[in-house]
Amino acid sequence: MPERLAETLVDLWTPLIILWITLPTCVYMAPMNLAHTGTAGSPLELSRQTEELRILNRSKRGWVWNQMFVLEEFSGPEPILVGRLHTDLDPGSKKIKYILSGDGAGTIFQINDITGDIHAIKRLDREEKAEYTLTAQAVDWETNKPLEPPSEFIIKVQDINDNAPEFLNGPYHATVPEMSILGTSVTNVTATDADDPVYGNSAKLVYSILEGQPYFSIEPETAIIKTALPNMDREAKEEYLVVIQAKDMGGHSGGLSGTTTLTVTLTDVNDNPPKFAQSLYHFSVPEDVVLGTAIGRVKANDQDIGENAQSSYDIIDGDGTALFEITSDAQAQDGVIRLRKPLDFETKKSYTLKVEAANIHIDPRFSGRGPFKDTATVKIVVEDADEPPVFSSPTYLLEVHENAALNSVIGQVTARDPDITSSPIRFSIDRHTDLERQFNINADDGKITLATPLDRELSVWHNITIIATEIRNHSQISRVPVAIKVLDVNDNAPEFAAEYEAFLCENGKPGQVIQTVSAMDKDDPKNGHYFLYSLLPEMVNNPNFTIKKNEDNSLSILAKHNGFNRQKQEVYLLPIVISDSGNPPLSSTSTLTIRVCGCSNDGVVQSCNVEAYVLPIGLSMGALIAILACIILLLVIVVLFVTLRRHKNEPLIIKDDEDVRENIIRYDDEGGGEEDTEAFDIATLQNPDGINGFLPRKDIKPDLQFMPRQGLAPVPNGVDVDEFINVRLHEADNDPTAPPYDSIQIYGYEGRGSVAGSLSSLESTTSDSDQNFDYLSDWGPRFKRLGELYSVGESDKET
Repeated sequence: MPERLAETLVDLWTPLIILWITLPTCVYMAPMNLAHTGTAGSPLELSRQTEELRILNRSKRGWVWNQMFVLEEFSGPEPILVGRLHTDLDPGSKKIKYILSGDGAGTIFQINDITGDIHAIKRLDREEKAEYTLTAQAVDWETNKPLEPPSEFIIKVQDINDNAPEFLNGPYHATVPEMSILGTSVTNVTATDADDPVYGNSAKLVYSILEGQPYFSIEPETAIIKTALPNMDREAKEEYLVVIQAKDMGGHSGGLSGTTTLTVTLTDVNDNPPKFAQSLYHFSVPEDVVLGTAIGRVKANDQDIGENAQSSYDIIDGDGTALFEITSDAQAQDGVIRLRKPLDFETKKSYTLKVEAANIHIDPRFSGRGPFKDTATVKIVVEDADEPPVFSSPTYLLEVHENAALNSVIGQVTARDPDITSSPIRFSIDRHTDLERQFNINADDGKITLATPLDRELSVWHNITIIATEIRNHSQISRVPVAIKVLDVNDNAPEFAAEYEAFLCENGKPGQVIQTVSAMDKDDPKNGHYFLYSLLPEMVNNPNFTIKKNEDNSLSILAKHNGFNRQKQEVYLLPIVISDSGNPPLSSTSTLTIRVCGCSNDGVVQSCNVEAYVLPIGLSMGALIAILACIILLLVIVVLFVTLRRHKNEPLIIKDDEDVRENIIRYDDEGGGEEDTEAFDIATLQNPDGINGFLPRKDIKPDLQFMPRQGLAPVPNGVDVDEFINVRLHEADNDPTAPPYDSIQIYGYEGRGSVAGSLSSLESTTSDSDQNFDYLSDWGPRFKRLGELYSVGESDKET
């Protein structure tokens, strides 16, 4: 097929090429020659040309050239002739040589240097390179000298329809809402053709649909895809595959084509109402279920998806609208029925509800299709359960007088078993709410009695919890709070509200108010307090004071005369009887202390006690204060002097609780080894004063010169250890040269039962010369070296 196409193209294009090459040569040769050589044309033109040569004196081109054309994709057996170069300077003597340079010279295009014929020696592709720019020059054959300046020309590659259309962005995906009207635009596609869009129809494309009809159509020139059918339903078919073709040559026969696919997805709209899967639902629930528990679920199916399928659920009718509620579950798209109020099997055993499901998002375009809602009936059966006892009241309020007798009935609580079996109830008090056990309850009838006396003044309210338990099933328990209010009785006599002390001025006037007092009563009568004040019967005719009741339930004490003198009588005691208005009324006697004082002219109290005796001597208050200050200062000086004197003479003794340093007791008692079970307690050494009553002394400079003590011989084994230690302690305590702290006391008692004997050389009663160390070698290899050293020392001494 390609060979036949090539032959056809050769037969078709060969005469055109010859015409194409010859025609430009004939057209442009005369002007060129006239312009450059002057060899063609009329004698007038030739003379004008000669004249111009003389005037301009410029070089003239003597060869002909023009732009040339070559057909792309030509694949004949011989190189294709593109064109021919010729100059008028060539007389045909073969003394001129043509040279070609530029784009593709020598590789793509080849020139005959004698004839000037240009051939294409390779297959050309316009889509790779559309034109080539070359330079031609005529030179002398022998000398290679240019006969004329070089000139540029262009070889253009002519297009043929050798490229099929391509959809560079395919395959395509698009969406369109379902139920769209006819002609709704879906999308558009674009194909490209690499052929020359200017020359011929090689790049003129026409679009068509190969698959996807009758649902979609396409505009042949713009490639816009539209719906070809109205009201396509997503629920029937959601996705469509459309095959689109693009053909060049204007869609005529012989043109090349390319195809692509378009996947069209119908998007959902709310065109379907919800529908319950069943018209009647049955649920059962125990009567003791907790409030808020989910009883059951109902679901209305919707063929739409996403938010178009969302529905809200409501209870629109029924005899249980107050006891039940329904909520929408957005995830499961169903309605959840929950309990709002407690159920009672004994009261009602079943309920009927009418439930509605309605779309939330409604598209007004489809509202004419009917209501987007549906209803269903729900029957709920209540199951019997063993319920705890039920009190007759959720709370109880009882009242009792504070003087109520013990074991008297305060009140009663009642409870019943709501079940059909009706179990007997047993009552009790939660003792965590009655820690003092002030109340009791009858386990059978629920009567509450008083166990201990009450006092309203200590506690007005008592809150306890009563427990009701089924006898047949002890796990069924109920509780109820009981508030007990203690009512007041008049059991407290009134008394002064505070400790009053009145001051009476010597220069006071008759009828002057000395003091205003008020009373208080711990009781709390309903109508408030009202007190009566009076003097004792024997004090009714008191010559010095009288009383006056005020409107605010207080009492004022007034002086009957003036001329009170504190030197004659400094203090007056006035008993006052206070009575309340209770039934029966109670009273008490409170005594008011009245002191006679010296006051200023305006009634300000200045002094009441000491000054009355000091002022007659002639001393003022300032002088009295100064004297007291001097006395106090002298006392402080004397106390400091005595303290310092005593501290100086006091022996430096440290008490046990002041002994914060470490005592190191030095002694030369080696101990008795493992068999010594009579060792003394070190605490005795640290507290020697605990034995004989001697206190350790503080550091002082000794008055006596240090006299070294002779080493003490070991105490015989029969001496008691405690007595031995006490003797040494007494000696150390009476030695003024012995330091009391950080010292080492030496004790020469070895203890009993030691096989090795004493290893100490401290304060030894024998001299080194009396020692014999030969026994060291008998103790084993560990003491061998020690025995050699002492043996050498002995031999040196003898020497």
